[in-house]
Amino acid sequence: MEEGRTLKVERASSIEHVGAAAWREVESPDFPFFDFEFLRALERSGSVGRGTGWQPVYLICRDAERVEGALCLYLKTDSYGEYIFDWEWAMAYREHGMAYYPKLTAAVPFTPATGPKLLVRPGLDETGAGRVKTALLDEAERLGDERRVSSTHALFVPGDELPEFSGRGFMERHSLQFHWHNRGYEEFDDYLAALSSKRRRQIARERRQLDEDLRIERLTGDELKPEHAEIMHLLYLSTSDRKWGVPYLQDGFFEEAFETMRDRILLVLVRDGSGVPVAGALNFFKGDTLFGRYWGSFEERRNLHFELCYYQAIQFAIERGMRLFEAGAQGHHKHARGFVPVVTYSAHEIRHPAFRDAIGRFLETERELVAETVTEYDLHDPYKG
Repeated sequence: MEEGRTLKVERASSIEHVGAAAWREVESPDFPFFDFEFLRALERSGSVGRGTGWQPVYLICRDAERVEGALCLYLKTDSYGEYIFDWEWAMAYREHGMAYYPKLTAAVPFTPATGPKLLVRPGLDETGAGRVKTALLDEAERLGDERRVSSTHALFVPGDELPEFSGRGFMERHSLQFHWHNRGYEEFDDYLAALSSKRRRQIARERRQLDEDLRIERLTGDELKPEHAEIMHLLYLSTSDRKWGVPYLQDGFFEEAFETMRDRILLVLVRDGSGVPVAGALNFFKGDTLFGRYWGSFEERRNLHFELCYYQAIQFAIERGMRLFEAGAQGHHKHARGFVPVVTYSAHEIRHPAFRDAIGRFLETERELVAETVTEYDLHDPYKG
């Protein structure tokens, strides 16, 4: 991008209005959830859009020749599917006779994974990238003014992107996840050897206790067939029924994702001795990062969750030479299996001055509590040290 070239930011209500070739210019090399195919699968299945609480507004920054950057925003009418909880903020607004919704959120729907929010075309120099990010955030502010939103939020923001938001008055929020890091392991036994003897024995015991009639498959690429998408959809629904009642992902999401993203999907599937599916775990990957997303089972089997969601995924990551495995939100039980506490970040612009001050004080206290929790976990490191 030449110095002084005019940038224009457009708004698109559908990723298909942008087009795959144009969007490909700004896709991240290590984050699959802002890939064209993933966003299109969400839209085509009706998982986002009218009536879902997630109305897409893609901001597309162009110069005269090409797409230079993008920001995936959603006009939100509730806080479902975000994993950074602000329901109490909404309640406080309501108690004071004010509307918290609509709000603007920069996030991947239903996906608590850290990845870039300000997408910039690779190859831009620092000055050019800075101009693109400024143009996107300026347009986001104008959009917020037009829609009269209470606030704008960016969720699961990489640490190096935080200054872009804090420099514009966004407040920083800290949360906690557990991530697995590849410490140069060449095989699964190297990972086990790095753990303390207590944790190593625990994992060995859990794997021995798996029912002998189970057959585990790790499927990716051309190994994935339409039947696997249907099985994963049913597994997802079974978990939704047990846990939160309303499935976020609608019919067709898994079918489309398995068709168009098979090179970025790992399905760990378990069948019984008769070949009947028992359970499964769906992961996405790109570059050197693996993301655990959805799990489901048709029947309870001892230790099966740990095997599918953690050990099989870790083995896959080691074989592929991946550096990072994010297994999703929550789950302190991950720590005992070699996942270490990691602070994740979000950024929040609260427009009402009084609420901004009150929420700011809350966030300061919350950051201190998260730091104390990380320190406490570090005292019980699952590795040898």
